[in-house]
Parts: sequence; structure tokens; C-alpha cells
Amino acid sequence: MSMWAVLVAFTSNIHCMKRREFVAASLAASAALTSGQAQATSAPTAQKQVYELRVYEFRFGLSQAGLTSYLKDGLIPAMNRLGVKNVGVFSEMGKTEPAKTYVLIPHASWEAYGTSASKLAGDTAYSQVRAQYDALTPDKAPYARYTTTILNAFDGLPALVAPKAEPRIFELRTYEGYSEDAVRRKVKMFNVDEIAIFNTTKLNPVFFGEVVAGGNMPCLIYMLTFKDMAERDANWKQFGANPDWKRVSGAAEYANTVSQIHRVFLEPAAYSQV
Repeated sequence: MSMWAVLVAFTSNIHCMKRREFVAASLAASAALTSGQAQATSAPTAQKQVYELRVYEFRFGLSQAGLTSYLKDGLIPAMNRLGVKNVGVFSEMGKTEPAKTYVLIPHASWEAYGTSASKLAGDTAYSQVRAQYDALTPDKAPYARYTTTILNAFDGLPALVAPKAEPRIFELRTYEGYSEDAVRRKVKMFNVDEIAIFNTTKLNPVFFGEVVAGGNMPCLIYMLTFKDMAERDANWKQFGANPDWKRVSGAAEYANTVSQIHRVFLEPAAYSQV
């Protein structure tokens, strides 16, 4: 190989390693702007997690075993070795077709998110599992596509709260806003008042995140957990009757903050860490 070819290959590898760091830095700047946090002088805040939410949509009639093996034996153990403590894997309770798998990865920071791909590439055990996953032929590829949403954790809940490993269900809710300002006001509503009311009425938050990159923008997404649907219904009823909620929901500054709500109920995979 000529010296020029070696230089080109080396430069290409460096660019691949740096691209994710550049994207992470760009998204971090975007997150600061959309959250109204890009100020010349501001008091330091606690480091907040960055959530990566993937949704895999499976091809009808094909086995999901290939993706399950990759997640269970490859990606999740590797992410744990990188310091990610809780990776969640879920399926929809309604058993919709095509089936979907949700994967939630809580990165410690924007820097951790930005460097995760290059660190995974250097993980030998992960690479071995990944090689088997990559070797799946087109007729056995388990999913048609997957989407990725990147979220910035709220100030009011800067890190994911993993529930106990016992029977549980999850409610994933997306709140769309008619404008960026509407979502900012709704985020403020959660941070100042609503998260505390959620805790009081046992709505059991897992995470809250403002979407920095993904679909349905501008929007925010959050996840709650319950032991079953009966507990979920009872606790939402308690929330609706809470006097603090009635006061906050009637405040003029929070008017017209949500234009549409999407809701999906999930159950954890046997190997989910959330």
C-alpha cells in the first residue's frame, strides 16, 4: 500500500471517530438553546443524562432472535462496561403488528454519548457479537427500520430512575407543542411543579426528556412505571383530583403548552435493566 493510501485510510478512520463527537456537540448546543439555557453567565447545574431512545420495527413473520441476541449478549453488556448502568428494552403490551422493540440508553452526558460509538468499536467482546449480527443475510434481517430519538434530561429529574426488578408496566408519553416556546413552558411546568405532584400521586417517573433530535418536534417525552394497569388508572385519577395540579394547570403561563399527546404501554423484556 502506498504512503498516500495509508494516509487516506488513517484520515478516514479519524473522521469516523470524530463525526459522532461533532454531532453530539451540535446537539448539546441545540439542547441548550431550545431549553433557554444558553446564557453568557449562569450558575452551574447538575450534570444531566442524555437519553437515546430507539424503536425497532420488525418485519412481519420473521424471528426477532437476531436482534434479541445482539442486544442481550452484545450491546447491553458493552454499554454497561462503558458505565451505562441501566439499559431498558421493552415491547408494546398490545402486541401490535408489525411488532416493535423499544431500547432506552441513558448516557451520562453529551460527551459520553458522543464517544460511545468509538469506544464500542474498540470493545473486543462486543465486536464478536456484532460480527454475528452483521452476518445476518437480508432474508433474515429481523427489522425493517429503526428510529432514534435523542433527549436532554430535565433539570427536575436529571437522571433515570430504574424501578425494582419486579412485575411492572410502563407508560411512554409524548407531548407535542405547537411551538418551541410552548414546549419550553411545558418543560418549566414539569420542573417547577408537576414532577413533584407526580411523585406525590405515585405516578412513578422513570425519565423526562426534551427531544433534541427525532420525530414530532417540538416535543417532550417521559416514562412512568406501575405494577399493573389497575394501579396506573387509580394513580392517574388521584393526580387529576390533586389540588396542586388543578392550581398549576389553570395558570396562564402554562396555557396551550400541549397540542397533542401520544401514549403507548410497554412491558420490559426479560433481560431489560429498567
